[in-house]
Parts: sequence; structure tokens; C-alpha cells
Amino acid sequence: MKNKLKSGYQAALPSLISILVGLVIAVVILIATNPANALDGFFRMIKGPFNYGAARGLGNMLFYATPILMTGLSVAFAFKTGLFNIGASGQFMIGSLVSVYIAIKWTFIPTSVLWLVALLLGALAGALWAAVVGILKAWRNVNEVITSIMMNYIAMYLVMHVIRFGGIYNQARNETMKVASQIPTFGLDKIFVRSFIDGGILIALICAVIIYVVLEKTTFGYELKAVGLNRDAAKYAGVNEKRAIVTSMIIAGALAGLGGGLTYLAGTSKSINVAAVIASEGFDGIAVALLGMSHPFGVVFSAFFISYLKLGGQAMQVIGYVPEIVEMMIGIILYVSALSLLFRRIITKFKERRLKKVGEES
Repeated sequence: MKNKLKSGYQAALPSLISILVGLVIAVVILIATNPANALDGFFRMIKGPFNYGAARGLGNMLFYATPILMTGLSVAFAFKTGLFNIGASGQFMIGSLVSVYIAIKWTFIPTSVLWLVALLLGALAGALWAAVVGILKAWRNVNEVITSIMMNYIAMYLVMHVIRFGGIYNQARNETMKVASQIPTFGLDKIFVRSFIDGGILIALICAVIIYVVLEKTTFGYELKAVGLNRDAAKYAGVNEKRAIVTSMIIAGALAGLGGGLTYLAGTSKSINVAAVIASEGFDGIAVALLGMSHPFGVVFSAFFISYLKLGGQAMQVIGYVPEIVEMMIGIILYVSALSLLFRRIITKFKERRLKKVGEES
């Protein structure tokens, strides 16, 4: 048990150092932009969701963490299998579109199960969208970063077109109509009263557990990771590397697509805006995956942390910090946190030098 705790601490140390460095830079920005309120602003940022009360704040934190938890899992799963899924944004948007479309148009399905059908088909849409990237990578060795970026833009314009001409457009508000079915709260609204929380966070946590089991406890997951470590060696060992690459992208796409459905069927009346903007949730997922060291449970905690920061940033706006400053601070913390891999290498080199010195002295 003690060894496990020590191992967990050592694995989390690079991420903790990254967060600390990001916070120090954020404090410097606070002092430079608004020195009179810097101290108050810092404490508001540290308090995060607790600025709004414990139950309500924690409920909102879990609510805002849900989409980036799903895109973080998507990116992390692809990382584990040697792929960089920068297309989580496109998969997220396609999953959102399909889920919202079904929740609006398929009213012949009882509303008690419509949300579930919409979520499953949204995940399927995200999987198929990502499969294109996987197929091009597996059979033509096309770099997945390039194809993912292209697919993001195709998804953005496709979503805008379908919303406008698919019978789900609210022209007065330039967004999709309201959905006819929403994800149940499963009693969470009784615990986190007056918050936005719904059952989406439970679905996201179940997905994290499933991904952990698949990657760490199954032969299938071992084969996927073997392809990620060395594609040629895995092929020599009898693993069908092409099938593994496509399967990996399909699973990653399904996670991001499901995240889109969870976001827009959450019961907060949030609708898809018709704008030429790529969903930020996919890019936030990259930071979440890096900060969580691509481990499913690490992704869970990093998604909570980023959601915590964003709520702290909202509280800072009350005392005069403009949204741009708050977003810049959060962005710096996130992207410095993404350097956790660099800190990990530095720590590893430091340990190697210390062991070498001890060996020479003995």
C-alpha cells in the first residue's frame, strides 16, 4: 500500500509542479493588470467553486467538468495507443449535432428514453467521424494531426449547414431549437442544490472506469498500447496493427462524440450556436489529457481542476477583472500544466544522476 501511494505521488509530481508554475505566472499577471485587487482576486481564484457555496459550487464544477472530461479521455486514449487525436473538437461537434438533431426531431420515441438514444447515436457519429482519420493513418500512413485538423474544419461547416437547413434552426436566436428530452439528474440535484448538475457526470465517470479497465486489464488494451509503443514490433508479435489504429480512433471519437451529446442534452437549455468557431472543448481536452498524464483517473482529476479554475475566474470578474484577463490566466495555467511531460523528464534525469553518483561513491 505504501509503495502504491509513493508511486502515485511520484507520477503526480510533474503535474503538481506544472500547476504551481502556472499559478505563479497567474499571480504576476494579477499584480500587473490590477494591483489594487490582486490579493482579493488571487483568493477568489483559489476558492474556485466555493465562492458560490459548497453544494452549488461543487455541483457546477462537476457540470463544467463533464465535456472536457470526455474530450480528455478521447485524447488520452489515443495517446496511449500512439496517436495524437487533435480532432476531438470535430468529433465533439458532430456528436453534438447528431444528439441534438435526434432529441429535437425523433419525437416518436418516448422522452424517457429519447435522451439515451440521442447520446448513443451521437457517440456513434463521433466514432465514424474519427474512423476516417484512423483509416487514412492505418492504410496510407497519413499523419493523423493533419487529417484531424482538416476534419475539424469540415465538421464546423457541416454542422452550420445542417442546422440551417435541417429543420432544427431557431433563426431568431441563431442557434438550434430546444431539445425535447434531457439527461436525468439521477438525484444529484438533491445533493448539489441550485447548481446546473445533471447525470452526465456519472456517465462520464463510468466511461473513465471502462477506459481504465480496457487499457489496463484486457488483452485488447495491451495490444493497442503495444501498437502505440512500436507499430513494427507489435506487427511482428502478431498484432493486427492496422485494425488496432482504426479501433483506437473509433473509441476516441466515440468518447468525444458522447461528450458533445452530454453537453447539449444536460438540461440547461444550452443550444448549438451557428458560428464559424471550432469547439474549444476539444482543445481543452488536450490540456486535460496532458495534465492527467493520459491516465483515465488522472484525466478525471485534471478535468475537475480545470473546471475549478474556470469557476474561480468567474468569481474574479465581480471585482473588476475583465473576462479576457481571466481567460488568459486560465490559458497560461493550462498550457504550462501541459508541460508536465517536460517536468517528468527533468525529474527522471535528476534521479538518474543521483543514482549514478551514489553508485560511484559506493
